[in-house]
Amino acid sequence: MNDVIEIDGLKMHFRGCDALDGVDLRVPAGTVMALLGENGAGKTTMIRILTGFQTPTAGSCRVLGLDPAHRDQALELRKRVGYVSDAPALYDWMSIGEIGWFTASFFPAGFTERYREMIDRYDLPVGRKIKQLSKGQRSKVALSLALAHDPELLILDEPTSGLDPIVRREFLESMITVAAAGRTVFLSSHQIAEIERVADEIAIMHKGKLQLVGPLDELRDSISMVTVSLSDPLIALEDPPEPSVILAEITEGRQKQLVVRDDGHSAADFWRKASGVLSTDCRPASLEELFVACTRGDSLYKRQASDEMGRSTKSMEAGPS
Repeated sequence: MNDVIEIDGLKMHFRGCDALDGVDLRVPAGTVMALLGENGAGKTTMIRILTGFQTPTAGSCRVLGLDPAHRDQALELRKRVGYVSDAPALYDWMSIGEIGWFTASFFPAGFTERYREMIDRYDLPVGRKIKQLSKGQRSKVALSLALAHDPELLILDEPTSGLDPIVRREFLESMITVAAAGRTVFLSSHQIAEIERVADEIAIMHKGKLQLVGPLDELRDSISMVTVSLSDPLIALEDPPEPSVILAEITEGRQKQLVVRDDGHSAADFWRKASGVLSTDCRPASLEELFVACTRGDSLYKRQASDEMGRSTKSMEAGPS
């Protein structure tokens, strides 16, 4: 399977802010890839770079084999990519039919027919003015325009922001149909519950870095939520033996919740034998818990820093080879 998006060491520095800090990512063809992260995590910056509207500070990316930073290739790329933002820019004075006719002038023959099929599918009134539409209807018009030229890749930046739950669900589930037709969907969002129903691959971003990437099914199978009840809330748990890795630890009174990668059951058995532990429980972690682990779990960053410090210390003690 070919990779539709290839990102290597991507960095974007603004004054006083690293929006992207060494991002590496591959998006396979024919999949729905969801980029999850809080507001300000760097999702929109990445999408602007992928679509050629922003030049990165460092690193590189290729989309459909083209370099978006190269002006001529960026123009070619936009002919092959559909894009929908969280606030689509549409001419309010036009009707739904008129904006389709206007946009068709930028694309090859067949655009108008496909656009009409899309708006019929969404039950949008052709003669109604854009300014009279609800936000959900505007989003459906924008999606219809983005799909009417039959793009190989559809990029969506927080497309369901502000939509009511029913419209949001319909919108996201239509992405499964898009992927089933052989296209690739790359969407950013923080609507975790809805994304969990439609995504094949997940990438979780925090402070400009990708913290967790992989097929959603594999992540569910490999990451567990371990709950440990303690006799004393001040008891510190030792790290479990390999291959178990703690991603995050949240303490609430005499109970600790630990997100563990690779072998949660072995970690639970290990802690069950520790002094002061009353009970342990292990179950698969939900996508929401993975998201919390990557964006709120202080343990993840403390442990990374500790590991790096340990490697640095060992290197200094070993001296030059």
